[in-house]
Amino acid sequence: MLGKLAFRNMKRSARDYLVYVLTMTLVTALVYAFSSLIFRKDFIKIDVWNDMMGTMVIVASVFVVLIAAWLIGYMVRFILEKRSSEFGIYLLLGMKKKKIAGLYMRETLLLGSGAFLLGLVLGILLQQVLQAVLLGMLQEAYHLQVMLHPYTLLMTFLCYYGCYLLALLRCRKKFRKMNIHDLMEEKRKNEEIHESHEGRKRILLPVSVGMILLFWAVFGSLRNGGQTAAFLIGLVLTIYLFYIGVSAWITCYIRKRGSAIYRGQNLFLLRQFSSKIRSMQFTMGTLTALFTLALMGASIALMFMDYQNTLLDKKFPFDVQIYSNDVKEDFQDEKKILQAYAPLKECYTYHIYMDRSSQANTWMYANLDAFGTMYRKKDGTPDIDKIEEMLKEDITYCQYDTYMGASDYNRLRAMLGYPQVKVGQDSYLLHVKERLRKQVEGMPEDLRIMDASEKHPLTCAGIYSEAFSQNGQNGGDYVIVVPDEVLERMEPYYSELAASLDGATPKGLQSRLEKLHSGEEKDFGGHGVEIAMSNNGCIGSDTILTYATDILVRDQLIPEVKLLLASVIFPLFYIGVVFLCVAVTVLSVQQLSDSAKYRQRYDVLKKLGLKKAEIGKVILKQLSLYYLCPVLLAIVISGKMILHLSRLFVRATGVPSVPAVYFGESILLFLGIYLVYFIVTYIGFRKNVEEIQD
Repeated sequence: MLGKLAFRNMKRSARDYLVYVLTMTLVTALVYAFSSLIFRKDFIKIDVWNDMMGTMVIVASVFVVLIAAWLIGYMVRFILEKRSSEFGIYLLLGMKKKKIAGLYMRETLLLGSGAFLLGLVLGILLQQVLQAVLLGMLQEAYHLQVMLHPYTLLMTFLCYYGCYLLALLRCRKKFRKMNIHDLMEEKRKNEEIHESHEGRKRILLPVSVGMILLFWAVFGSLRNGGQTAAFLIGLVLTIYLFYIGVSAWITCYIRKRGSAIYRGQNLFLLRQFSSKIRSMQFTMGTLTALFTLALMGASIALMFMDYQNTLLDKKFPFDVQIYSNDVKEDFQDEKKILQAYAPLKECYTYHIYMDRSSQANTWMYANLDAFGTMYRKKDGTPDIDKIEEMLKEDITYCQYDTYMGASDYNRLRAMLGYPQVKVGQDSYLLHVKERLRKQVEGMPEDLRIMDASEKHPLTCAGIYSEAFSQNGQNGGDYVIVVPDEVLERMEPYYSELAASLDGATPKGLQSRLEKLHSGEEKDFGGHGVEIAMSNNGCIGSDTILTYATDILVRDQLIPEVKLLLASVIFPLFYIGVVFLCVAVTVLSVQQLSDSAKYRQRYDVLKKLGLKKAEIGKVILKQLSLYYLCPVLLAIVISGKMILHLSRLFVRATGVPSVPAVYFGESILLFLGIYLVYFIVTYIGFRKNVEEIQD
């Protein structure tokens, strides 16, 4: 009998709280799909995958599980409160508290089990989509393999049901203390319009607004983990204070009968909104924090996606490029491998030169936006002593300026399909990364480069910024192109090989070439990093993605880099979508429950002469007010921070995007999901009201 009753109540709860069930289904699917990536054999063998994606997915899953636990705990307590009258009737009929608690636990677990099973089915489908995308990045063929991985299933099951059991155990106290009177009056607890310490709480609204403006101002100056942690704690507390202040202001306005309160249905709407804000101050603050994190996560993910789509190919312009700090290196062994295993079209060996001066490096440290005023004195002049010390220790730039001969430069341009350039006997060229093009326009004024006779300075004939492999290969950020005669007074700095292939790059070419350098230091991807370990090596000033490997095989490194970026993009979207869905679920379930709780109020509106269409407009206004409050505050809070991060990102990467685009795209993306939940809630709310009235 008890089992049938639990099953009947479960079906009713699934209907009444459909949005919650669907959200838990989606969360389960996401947890299963992303967790399965950790155990997939195709990805386990990739070292960089284990180091990056595995860690990021685990961290993201921890965040998601914590939020899911909060949602489950909230909904378990929420449904318990909403069904208080029903449980009161059970007590009146003589049912013991223990049996009522057992009944509620059964139906809650049945509801959760239904969402879990649906989530597994959806998770298996989503798993295939993620695997197809990631295998495409690896340039591997995708084959449909529908299977349940035992470790993934076990991890998902334990996380899911662990959250449910913890939530139910927390409800045990409530069941022990419940009595008939409290249960029957539970729904009427939040009916009064009263605010204690109203005067003090009203002050919190302007204070919280001022604090938000202050957080805007200081965000860009955060320098360490301690400052960041203090910033986040203060921001979250400010959000909660904001809602306390809003509640006090609205309550005061209603009690004092403000001038606009009797216009249209303003009294009804403000009454509804006030009671909801006052009773859900903590919840609304939490939802705003979730929306803020979701928007920031999505915006950062879009930044990296844009970088991946627009600039990644430019990072590796040559089919093959190899570095050696040995100026006598002729790359004969590498050439043999290329001739034997690759469709070699052209191969060229050359040197990067130095003249044991550091004037270009000094200018870069003193003037690039990336370094700010770090290497300048108070009077604005370069801090030579500090720069010289950094050139000995830092690997951003080589210890000495980097030069290239005009003939080598034009030969490399021809390999890349760029037009030839003329370098006169009395001139030089400057080739820099595209993102630095505008920043280095004043650099030639401060450079003094002498001709072959060392009697006359060369003049700058132009600045070029095509993709040119400048992460330590053809200089770090820059290379100075001089007439070949000028090189006679310089000395070779390091050796380079560039190759073009005629056709597809054979698999395993990168590893074959790296076997020749087996004694080198390795990066986390297993690639040699002599370029970053030697005294004449440098990596440039890129801050988003720096690839300091000695051997660059474009068609094999690009998929690897895409996976690295995916390890950021996927988890951020993962967290963002879950946070958004959880937050909107709480909003939707609250409103759908209120449609039945406040039926007398809508009956009053009908008796006052409002038609169904007019009541529908009232519902639309009420839901819009309730839905827009947390999301608008989240947009205001996150907007300044995202725009600041976007500007830094554009400046650091050189992506041809307007910083505001990332924020705009994330808002559109999330408002799309938000609108779906809103429409579903509106339809359900209006249907419930119309059923009550009929």
